Amino acid sequence: MGEFSDKVVMVTGGTRGIGRAIAEAFLREGARVAVTYARSDDKARELERMGILAIKCDVANRDEVRRAAEIVSNKLGDVNILINNAGVMYLMPFESYNEELFDRMMGVNVKGIIYMTLEFLPQLKRTRGGVVINIASNAGIGTAFEGTTYYAITKAAVIILTKRMAFELGRYGIRVNAVAPGWVETDMTTANRTPEEVERAKALVRSRTMLSTTGVPEDIANVVLFLASDRARYITGQTIVADGGRIDYLTHGI
Repeated sequence: MGEFSDKVVMVTGGTRGIGRAIAEAFLREGARVAVTYARSDDKARELERMGILAIKCDVANRDEVRRAAEIVSNKLGDVNILINNAGVMYLMPFESYNEELFDRMMGVNVKGIIYMTLEFLPQLKRTRGGVVINIASNAGIGTAFEGTTYYAITKAAVIILTKRMAFELGRYGIRVNAVAPGWVETDMTTANRTPEEVERAKALVRSRTMLSTTGVPEDIANVVLFLASDRARYITGQTIVADGGRIDYLTHGI
């Protein structure tokens, strides 16, 4: 019997990277787990063979999210724990603004959290003690990393959205927190880069952290497990930064 053996968990963007590590961690702890995914059909089938329910769903499309909520409720029962992990990142300098790409980031990174939480809220209410965890980024706090301004805007929105959701949903006994990862080696951070470019990026990040290290998906999954557990019953409205102690924040103010 695992720590979450009586829980149903939904993880968005759960077939790769951080989302997959989170989904597999909950599965090991006995939870009934569902994930959404946008494109990775092969990886979704891998998870289904492990016993995870995989649902193809664009979280930026509320109709698809509503359908996903119905499928999970019918097949697994009401969701106790919602992990809003799905995210996209397009690098662009401030002066190279691309409206289509920015709108897509806002749609997935921000509206996706809103739609998922709204559609799963009736289930979370019925569980009498639901948990929502949003995956933000230390970019939303303001790291000095080139090309991430527009991505950072969406993740800053996730951080304030987490506070507001905690404030409004606390009346139902629902806790809402966020995790803000630093540089974690995933498909998102290595896409369109050669192995040499990835190593240079990792070296740069290591030079900017107190621990001289970069992260792996399991580092974030461990924080999520804690926040979802009863050990964190007195924590809500918070953003936990897991970034190895980054020192390159743009200002000391808020």
